[in-house]
Amino acid sequence: MTAPEPVAVITGAARGMGRATAERLTAAGWRVALLDLGAPSPEPGTTDLPEPYCPATLDELAEAEAACGERAESHLVDVRDQATVTTAVDSVVARHGRLDAVVAAAGAVAGGPPIWEATDEVWHAMIDVNLTGMFHLVRATVPHLLARPEPRSGRFVGIASTAAHHGLPGLAAYSASKHGVAGLVRALAAELGPTGVTANAVAPGSTMTHMLHASAAIYGLPEPGSFTRQTRIQRAIDPDEIAAAVAWLCTEAPGALTGAVLDVDGGFRP
Repeated sequence: MTAPEPVAVITGAARGMGRATAERLTAAGWRVALLDLGAPSPEPGTTDLPEPYCPATLDELAEAEAACGERAESHLVDVRDQATVTTAVDSVVARHGRLDAVVAAAGAVAGGPPIWEATDEVWHAMIDVNLTGMFHLVRATVPHLLARPEPRSGRFVGIASTAAHHGLPGLAAYSASKHGVAGLVRALAAELGPTGVTANAVAPGSTMTHMLHASAAIYGLPEPGSFTRQTRIQRAIDPDEIAAAVAWLCTEAPGALTGAVLDVDGGFRP
């Protein structure tokens, strides 16, 4: 009897680390639901998120679904809105009858001035997207992971950052949100305990994504490659290198690993 295909839900799946993870999982035989905002335009200022970062567009989400092939399906989701997250997740489980792994890869970056000069817009955007968005995903997915019959092997993986370990100047709100991601994952792991469902995070370093380009703009750097001087490997990380770690955490193999924040940062040196 052929084993059923495992099913994963990934937020922020239209590009970057989320898309790379989706491509890895579908190539390995997973069914994957790609959840993303689907902005109307690639230009900053066309959404309510602060510049210079602009979320993925509808076209990028469609391209990600096409790249993943017939095992992928896309859903328009704003992680700041619990209802849209829950509706998408419930529809995935209703369609496939199971949920095996969850990846919280949705994120945004904003900053520049010191924290005492930061606007409410920047503060709330960082907390709402990066941290509250993951909390919404936890509420929508963990009950489904726990609903599986024992012995369970469900997986929840969050995307943190080197900013989860370090205070980055000009990015205090972002750093606070990513510290929160690490804390939420560790607490979730403690609460899941011996259920068979694990919770871990990956903390990427300077990875060549739209977010790294936005970070370079915040710091007034000519191009994102300038960040490589902070790494021992002296190069930017490819999103697929992050996806390799995330995809491994989604498998049954690391069943004894929970509450961990894995640094995939090229040997980051602040």
